Amino acid sequence: MLGAAKRSGADFFVTADYKYHEFFDAEGEIVIADTGHFESEQFTQELLYDIITKKFPNFATLTTEIDTNPIKYYS
Repeated sequence: MLGAAKRSGADFFVTADYKYHEFFDAEGEIVIADTGHFESEQFTQELLYDIITKKFPNFATLTTEIDTNPIKYYS
């Protein structure tokens, strides 16, 4: 998809889970914004929960409270 983004003239390509050497494919033509796997999906659970509970109010729903992000940031 990076090639298509470059051909379209985009300034930024937002993605997740890019590998180190794939960043070289930008060739100074486009900025690759790699948000990370967990960071790009962390709100999906909440969004899906909201959609399901609104669409199916009588459907039993349960979400996990377990944080599965293996990356720990220190500040």
